[in-house]
Amino acid sequence: MATLGGKADADSGQRLVMAFDYGTRRIGVAVGNEMLRSASGLEPLSARDGIPDWRVIERLLNEWQPDLLVVGLPIHDDGSESEMSLRARKFGNRLHGRFGKPVEMFDERGTTRAAKLIAQSQGHKGNYRDRGVDGIAAQLILENWFHHAAA
Repeated sequence: MATLGGKADADSGQRLVMAFDYGTRRIGVAVGNEMLRSASGLEPLSARDGIPDWRVIERLLNEWQPDLLVVGLPIHDDGSESEMSLRARKFGNRLHGRFGKPVEMFDERGTTRAAKLIAQSQGHKGNYRDRGVDGIAAQLILENWFHHAAA
């Protein structure tokens, strides 16, 4: 878990954390409290070839005032990185560069599959192109990060 920008201002264990599930068409977002170790998915952000509307992200950051940002890092099951890993890292670097918040990259293996199973159990019919699971995936990334950070 590499951190860009050093330690967040709030004490570890008491931070408000925002997570992103990076994608080329949509970026899932979740926010959660480290002390409670719970997260809630927010409305996904639209992206064009992986580039979000940075003004929307700025509004989210101003509204929620997170102490730390976590970006899901898509890694293959064998632990190797992909083109999407590089793009997610670039997104994390841009978040840090634009907004000056500390950013941690976190292994997101399995979250999309798990998010689809959760969505199916809630009645999702399987058309993920029109109705994605990005917010659920971001929530799972953040909950997994909480679990890992507390370990």
